[in-house]
Amino acid sequence: MMKKYALFGLVLMLFTVAAAGCGLLSEPAAPSTELEAAPVAVDEASGSGGAAVYVIDPAASQVRFELNEVLRGNPITVVGSTDQVAGEIALDLNDLSTAQLGTIQVNARGLATDNNFRNRAINNEILQTGDYEFITFVPSGIGGLPAGAAVGDTVEFSVNGDLTIRDITQPVTFNVTATVASDSQIEGTASAVVQRADYNLVIPQVPNVANVEEEVELYLDFVANAS
Repeated sequence: MMKKYALFGLVLMLFTVAAAGCGLLSEPAAPSTELEAAPVAVDEASGSGGAAVYVIDPAASQVRFELNEVLRGNPITVVGSTDQVAGEIALDLNDLSTAQLGTIQVNARGLATDNNFRNRAINNEILQTGDYEFITFVPSGIGGLPAGAAVGDTVEFSVNGDLTIRDITQPVTFNVTATVASDSQIEGTASAVVQRADYNLVIPQVPNVANVEEEVELYLDFVANAS
């Protein structure tokens, strides 16, 4: 019996050392600064000089990811989220052809799930937020917008751009549904699906976790107010 307990203790010790070595037990770094939106470059020559600039309100917005895994033999959907997001949108509701979207920034250190062990793995091992604090999306084009919109209208469109996670940048298209809530507020959701392999997002091998999905769903639920 003593040998059994000794063996169990040795295995536990080895796992603890291994987990600490790969960052699973270390507290992740806190955000180093409060995010500020990068000013959208309003193109006067394109006729967008009459556009209003809407700034994403982090207090009313959320970035989240979702993917499926098997935990202790049970299928679950992992959801991680943060309100640490910043960005600007330039819109002339009477002429949406001139709409422009600025760089969207997310502080990856703020992402959290319902499990602290998983949070440490995400921050320290998968996203390596100690070295790569920010996730950025740089838009390159907007497609599918109608000619104009009025208060109460909901429009659907797509935004192409480059998404950078850690030091890897890949082209991504977000599908957006947005509503003109008032003359001074736009709200909606942008979504996309990326592949973990495209960003070399490797899941640490830990007990009780298996079959982590390759596809990761990304969402931005936003409220943007006219500045």
